[in-house]
Amino acid sequence: MELISFNKFPEYSEKHTVSHLKNDIKHLNTRLSQLQALLEEKESQLRRSRSNLSTSRQLSIDGNNESMCSTTPLPKESVVSSGEAHSSTTHLSGRKSLEKDINTPQGQSESTSKSSYGGYGDEKNGSIETDESQQEEDFPEVKVDFQETFLGHTSPISCCRFSTSGDNIASASVDGTVRVWTYDSSTSASRNATIYCGAEIMSLEWDCKSDRLLLIGTADGGIKAWNVDAKRVVCDLNTTEAFPSVLDLKCSPVEPLFVSAAASRRNGTSFIDKLGFASLTVWNMRTWKPMTVLPLGKDPPAITSLCFNHNGKILAAAATDGMIHMFDMSAGLQITGWPAHDSAISSVLFGPDETSIFSLGIDGKVFEWSLQNQGKVLWSRNCNRLSNVESSECYRHEMALDANGKRLLVTSDSVRAPIYQVQNDMNGMKSLPHSAAISTVDWHPTLPIFLTGSVDNSVRVTSIL
Repeated sequence: MELISFNKFPEYSEKHTVSHLKNDIKHLNTRLSQLQALLEEKESQLRRSRSNLSTSRQLSIDGNNESMCSTTPLPKESVVSSGEAHSSTTHLSGRKSLEKDINTPQGQSESTSKSSYGGYGDEKNGSIETDESQQEEDFPEVKVDFQETFLGHTSPISCCRFSTSGDNIASASVDGTVRVWTYDSSTSASRNATIYCGAEIMSLEWDCKSDRLLLIGTADGGIKAWNVDAKRVVCDLNTTEAFPSVLDLKCSPVEPLFVSAAASRRNGTSFIDKLGFASLTVWNMRTWKPMTVLPLGKDPPAITSLCFNHNGKILAAAATDGMIHMFDMSAGLQITGWPAHDSAISSVLFGPDETSIFSLGIDGKVFEWSLQNQGKVLWSRNCNRLSNVESSECYRHEMALDANGKRLLVTSDSVRAPIYQVQNDMNGMKSLPHSAAISTVDWHPTLPIFLTGSVDNSVRVTSIL
């Protein structure tokens, strides 16, 4: 029998070598992931040990001074990981979301005072803030179906949003550029574009009825309407000179109108400190002219976040003084409001059945408020270990609910973002790591896919199992 020499078959030998190399790489990646997980576990244990030691020392000191006051553990540092995530390229098929037919929450006729509700999460409103049984650094990593990374930006990401259908994505960076792109190879890339706005982008909003229009708010008072089919700006609006910072834009889900939250400027070091007074303007999207200015009282604190309910009749607005305001859009009047936080609110969202509303404060506290029993906290979390908005100069923290309203994704000063299970004390998750802080988040309108934009200039699309 003739012996076969591999030298006579160079192609076979090359394929054999490549196959071995691929297997070696696969084993190395697996080992790297295991080592990264072990490192994070050890770091988490070390932080808990330091925190317990600090608490014990403080109790001992207080005992010697005969002053048995309650002690607060040192804040836990965020887990910082430099490991890169590996992903597959399997894409999900579309599925229809369930439409909800619910009643509009009934508001009260007057704004309530802080004394009525005793601040947030206390015994006066019948709810006590619960301690987390599992902290963010202990959360397991999400199980990923696929992940795609977009590297088209050259500056930190300030905002990213899925379009109404979820087929397109708009992402903005602090250098004044907006990029429209798609993560799915089966989706037409004909809408892909780069928009140069000449000022820092502070807000993005897609038209609720189609993927055709994208609204862009800038730090110099500009509001641009970009037609993604024509690939051009179809309208270039401006707020008044007194309110140049367009902090948020929200389109009505029913009427052809949108609301802009603009703010004046003042001296300050952090994002929140630089904001002055607020202005809420309702714009007609057919004539592109202002319709009315919603009343906020004299010298109102800046409005940082807006949210419509499902039929566009109610608008929620969150302010830097910790207040949540509710407006009747038909009458153009504020119908109620209450103090939700002891500090500025960074983001506000209606709950999935619109009997509740979520608020995220710059203190890192998240509350779900009842709209049927106003002032009552239904659920809460404290993610201040991963949020430090007061020292952030480039962005404000925000949150996003998934299509089912069961998972809440929150931005983070760590390289990972926490995903909380709403109305559940356990089973939180954390995202795969970026290489820097996560500055903006969003969920796909129907699928278990989320966006994370980072200070490292990247945007990632992650589909979870």
